[in-house]
Formats: sequence, C-alpha cells, structure tokens
Amino acid sequence: MYRGLESSTGTAARLGIAPRLQAAISMDVEFAELSDPGKVRQGNEDYLGSLQPDSPDEARWRGWLFALADGVGGHDRGEVASRIAIETLVGGFRRATKGEPHGSLLPSLVKAANARVLEAAHSPGTIGATMATTVVACALRHDRAVVSHVGDSRCYLIRRNEAMALTRDHTVANEHVRLRLMSKDEAAAAETRHLLSRSLGAAMGVNVDTSEHQLFAGDVLVLCCDGLHGSVSGSEIAAVTGNGGDLNHAAQRLVDLANQRDGSDNISLQIIRVKSVERVGMYRGRPYRLP
Repeated sequence: MYRGLESSTGTAARLGIAPRLQAAISMDVEFAELSDPGKVRQGNEDYLGSLQPDSPDEARWRGWLFALADGVGGHDRGEVASRIAIETLVGGFRRATKGEPHGSLLPSLVKAANARVLEAAHSPGTIGATMATTVVACALRHDRAVVSHVGDSRCYLIRRNEAMALTRDHTVANEHVRLRLMSKDEAAAAETRHLLSRSLGAAMGVNVDTSEHQLFAGDVLVLCCDGLHGSVSGSEIAAVTGNGGDLNHAAQRLVDLANQRDGSDNISLQIIRVKSVERVGMYRGRPYRLP
C-alpha cells in the first residue's frame, strides 16, 4: 500500500515491515522506513512511498516499488513537490500493465512526476512559485532491482557488509568531477557540492539515470536523502544495515547518528532486505524460472 510522510506533521516518522510472501514465490522482501525533520528545520520536506504486492502472482507480474523524494530547500513549496513526485510514481506503478519491464516503466514514471510538479507550480494560486525535488526509486521483481533517480538522493547496495552506490549525485560539483575539472577531494569541500545540476520541477525535460542490478539473498538496498549520506558514510550505513539485525533498529540508529553529527536537514531512508530471490530467464519477452 501507499505510505507517505506528510511534511505538515513536522516530526513525521514511520517504520514498517512488509508482509512476507512465501510458498508460491521465492522472492522474499522485508523493509523499514523512517523520516525525521532533523534538529534545525521545523518542517519536513521529504516524502516516502512504497507499493508491495498482495499475492505471489502479483509479485511476479508487478513486483515491489520503493521511492524517496527530498523537496529542495529554499524553494517555495519543496514539500509539495516531493509529495507529488511520490504520489505520481506510486500511482503509475499501481496502474502499470502486467509484466511491464521496470527498466522502461520507472524512468517514464519519473518523467511523469516531473511534468506533474511543473503543472502544480503553474496551477491557480501557485503561479510564480518554484517547486523542485530530488527522487530515487527502486523496483524489485524476480532477482532484479531497477533504480531510477534525479538529484542527489541515493541508493546503496549493501552486499557482504560493503556498500556500493547505485546512483551518482546530480550536483554541480560532481559534474565537475565527471568532467575532470575537479578532484573528488576538491568536490567534497566545494560550495557547489549541494547545488543540484538536475531536479524534478526545474525544466520541461529531465534526464533520468536508470540502471538494473542482479540481486542475491542477503542483499540490502538503502534509499536515502542527503540529510543522511551527507554525514554518514556508505561504509557506516553498511555496518549498521548489513549485519542481519532488526531493520527498525537500523533505521533509527542511522537517523540518530545523522542527528548527532549534523541534523541541519531532514533525514529520511528506506531499508530493503532481500530474504530470497527467484532466478528467471527470458524467452520471447516472457520470464521463466531457472533451476
């Protein structure tokens, strides 16, 4: 079901474990999510959403969706932009045709979210307002994860207690690194390290980075905003989430750690643990189970 964290609550926080689907399907996923306003900001401009299958059959043709958006601070209605982005993604994922490939579905939904944010910024009563948000979304099915993102919210893959970033920050400083105009150390200290080079709501068209990854039992995926990864390293996230412990506790531990070190921004994350996977092959565009 759809799960969002309203910015109006200020101290919005929610934890949950997805119901496990066993027996007829071998992919088994559990998750926890948490959002915190931090120690400085009164409101919460982050928004989280997820959609889980209700049956093994639905898990095969639809799969799971997890998404996180971070409304851009300093804009007029960042909390509205993040909510619209997640609602568009979750709603579109729910209405997708059976078996639609996640690799094409997810980026198209992100582009639809961009259009919705722009439309909202030009609706009656908000004309002249500037809305923008980052977004990172992860769709799971069989033994695959498809990740789409715009902005500097991240998705990590934790495997054997090591973290690998599946996304790259769309910031001005990071673009300079990619173009070899700046070193990574210089980018880490640059004033442009938090200045986004891409976001939803900034322009009519948006480039969406999308990648696909094979999953194995025991893998953990972590979606998070810069309020977390700005003060907690990937290796630390792996140490907290990759030990097989309680996901609720892990989420709270990471939020507490970010607040202890900084807390100047909203802090949100989703932790997804893959309990088991269903290995499949493709024949004429249709999946079949592998031994």
